[in-house]
Amino acid sequence: MKYPLKEFLFVLSCSLASSLYYHQGEKEEKCIIEDIPSDTLITGHYKIQSWDLVTRDFLPSAPGLGMFVNVKGPDGQVLLHKLYRPESGFTFQSQFQGEHHICLMSNSTKVAVFAGNKLRVHLDIQVGKHIDESPDEAKDKMNEVKERVLHLLNQMQYISKQQDYQRSREEEFRQMSEDTNSNILWWAIIQTVILLSMGTWQMMQMKNFLITKKLV
Repeated sequence: MKYPLKEFLFVLSCSLASSLYYHQGEKEEKCIIEDIPSDTLITGHYKIQSWDLVTRDFLPSAPGLGMFVNVKGPDGQVLLHKLYRPESGFTFQSQFQGEHHICLMSNSTKVAVFAGNKLRVHLDIQVGKHIDESPDEAKDKMNEVKERVLHLLNQMQYISKQQDYQRSREEEFRQMSEDTNSNILWWAIIQTVILLSMGTWQMMQMKNFLITKKLV
């Protein structure tokens, strides 16, 4: 199932954590753009609150309200498309470096309207976060140390990938700048040649005119 992208909400730079909340209408899709290196784990958690006309405040969402989470990579490939509960988390792994679109859209058309704000969505995005596979079983000290070491290794891998990604972006920008400077130089040379040619041609025409009129 595909939904048209109605608007971009924010453009966020790559970081270890991005937390925010925003207002969203019924069947309205809003997206976050994350610039993410390849082979990086991304986790997200959201909570929906709906406007209550009696209390005139945002309260926990009504039963049956859910959220479609749709994630697309920089090549347009769908990495995640699933309907979740009003409060839930999601996880996906990036395959290529670049801008990833994380889009959320409610499944309800029966949300109260107040000043154009129908839902309040609290969203937290973790890039490169380590996930404990079995937190309930990690009770002894050795398991705790192991989890901490794995967490640090994961963070080091993320930082290394981020540095490689930034170096590749800098190389692309440098190459683009060199190409632009080269084009400007050639354009200046072409303009100079054209001006000199026009000046020479005008002088020759003036000389021929004076000779024809026997003024020289």
